[in-house]
Amino acid sequence: MINTRANLNLLAVSAALRETAINTPQNTSQTLLVSADNYLDVSPRRENNASDANGLEEPDIIYDNGKTATLPLTFDKLQPNQAAFMLAYGLGSVTSATAGTGKLHTIKPIDGDIDAERSNPTFTGVQRRAKTVEFLRSASMAVSSCSITFAADDWVKGAASCVGTGRTESTLTEVSITALDNVTSLTLPVAAAGTTAADRLDNVHQVRALYGGAWQWIKPTDSPTATTLTVPSLGGAGASVTYKVLYAQTLPAWTTMPARINESPLRVSQMCLTIGGAWNGTAFVGGVGLGASLGSFEWSLDNKISPVFTPCAGGAYAGQMLRGKREQKIKLSRELRSLLLANYMRNNEYFGLYVLCEGALYDATNKYTLEAIFPRLGVISDPLKSNKDRVSEDGELTVLQDATYGSSIFRIKNLVSGYAA
Repeated sequence: MINTRANLNLLAVSAALRETAINTPQNTSQTLLVSADNYLDVSPRRENNASDANGLEEPDIIYDNGKTATLPLTFDKLQPNQAAFMLAYGLGSVTSATAGTGKLHTIKPIDGDIDAERSNPTFTGVQRRAKTVEFLRSASMAVSSCSITFAADDWVKGAASCVGTGRTESTLTEVSITALDNVTSLTLPVAAAGTTAADRLDNVHQVRALYGGAWQWIKPTDSPTATTLTVPSLGGAGASVTYKVLYAQTLPAWTTMPARINESPLRVSQMCLTIGGAWNGTAFVGGVGLGASLGSFEWSLDNKISPVFTPCAGGAYAGQMLRGKREQKIKLSRELRSLLLANYMRNNEYFGLYVLCEGALYDATNKYTLEAIFPRLGVISDPLKSNKDRVSEDGELTVLQDATYGSSIFRIKNLVSGYAA
């Protein structure tokens, strides 16, 4: 019996290893815990011939211009592993070092492009839709934008928007079979997936026959062997017709979903934020902690990555994924206990900011950790508002690039060996 519950969806990604080249699938390394609403989807590029003189008042042809892919990622209870994956592919430069029994992953913005076709590293995604409906693999996915949000009395949250070249594969295949119009059995050219007749029938999505000038839909009743379908007769006189069968063939190796990384999600109550200090290369020094006055903090990244259909890409999918002008922003909301941000803005002063969020211990001395370091920030605007009957400021900060330490540094500690290597 087909089960279409959304929480049965699974998403696997090549978190550990980046793709070696564009449109070259990489083996998946972990199943990523995401929202049930996150779908790896194909976006067809279609146009009709409305502008052509076709002898008709309305268009009569649709052109296939290939496809791209999209994947939203929603982490409502952000785990260090989820953050590391999103940041590794969003920022692009990762180094990993031993931290007790685990690893410390330092993630920074990549300088320049990976190669002529890609600015950022790309990953391969595989999604199981429902329990048995379809497996879809999409190569060359890139994190176009992402964000991390800390809001009082809540879980730390993360989100990302991924785009892909459209180099996809599905476990569903439609085959054409020539047979008589009165047969009660069809022979499949390749075995159907499933170890029992019921499983194989679940994997047959559609059977139709071109009969009597139209496609007639047929419901198969049995699959006694992996290559045999029992179908009701069309009732013909024995003429040859074309049958089309849409089904899942024997599943390829890439449909094996790897293990999921399980870590305790991070709470905002485990996070401390220091503003006004400086990063010296090894530690954040000086500054003031905001503590209870902090309402929310959000960092966002926009890479502006778009798939481009280049010459010699094959036509069915894009051949280039270059980044636009990278942009990082911070929104900081706090109770107005002092003119901290306003004074920075009035003086056009630059400053550093440091976030430390620590979870449970993974060994005797090391905790699951998410650190964010911003060596050079500036305030763009700082409007006031009333929040729960108290005066609050909503600062918009621009992340600037420091000549020595760069624009942003994220450090994550967990038990995963590496990302985007």
